[in-house]
Amino acid sequence: MGKVSKYESKYPDQNGNVDWSKKENKIWQDLFTQQRKKIHNKACYEYLEGMKLLNLPTNRVPQLNEINKVLIKETGWQVEDVPCLIDFDRFFELLANRQFPCATFIRTRQDFLYLQEPDIFHEVFGHCPLLTNKHFADFTARYGKIGLNATHKERVMLARLYWFTVEFGLIKRNNEMKIYGGGILSSIGETDWCLSSEPERKPLNLLETLRTPYRIDIMQPIYYFIENFAEFEDLTESEILSAVHEAMDLGLFTPKYPPKSA
Repeated sequence: MGKVSKYESKYPDQNGNVDWSKKENKIWQDLFTQQRKKIHNKACYEYLEGMKLLNLPTNRVPQLNEINKVLIKETGWQVEDVPCLIDFDRFFELLANRQFPCATFIRTRQDFLYLQEPDIFHEVFGHCPLLTNKHFADFTARYGKIGLNATHKERVMLARLYWFTVEFGLIKRNNEMKIYGGGILSSIGETDWCLSSEPERKPLNLLETLRTPYRIDIMQPIYYFIENFAEFEDLTESEILSAVHEAMDLGLFTPKYPPKSA
């Protein structure tokens, strides 16, 4: 991916455990406590049920093997420790094999409110609860298999589907909007912003989603919502690839955000 991180993942010992410091455990505790209060009436039901199943510790960074015991039982997934940043090949390979990449580092106090790189809080708090849901877990694995065999240009287009679903997806039920995207659920600011009157929210349309540009360093100007997780079952491999090629031919929409300043 060509990026360099100022963070470094911590290596697990022979038992698969990471030695987290008191300072790191306190950061997890503060992040967890603050964000759990923030999302309690904003996160979707499936996510909240997954949180109950995982029963994450509040006062320390969880060990990945604790999470894996639950995920393996529920959907056959597990979390795999990785360096801070991995390339597309490794990313898609892991997802295709029902392994969710998780960098074993946690942000510092200086980056408490916002971090572009996915740390363990983002991956575990944001994503792991929904990996207990069969529809979501199966879709994520299928997405990985598609990306594993895709060309670089196809992968760039596929990234937008991941961004607007797994990372920044919303779900609308009974005329009420809830959050399921891990990028929102682990973000203090985005949790409020995405449900406010400011951004645009539209039903998920595969082709439209693939053509929508985004930036990782701003609040999103547009979100796509589903009405049921079973919708992911309808997104077949052939349909996704066909839409990717059509989106490549048509090109991207005009961005709904200003150009990034130099």
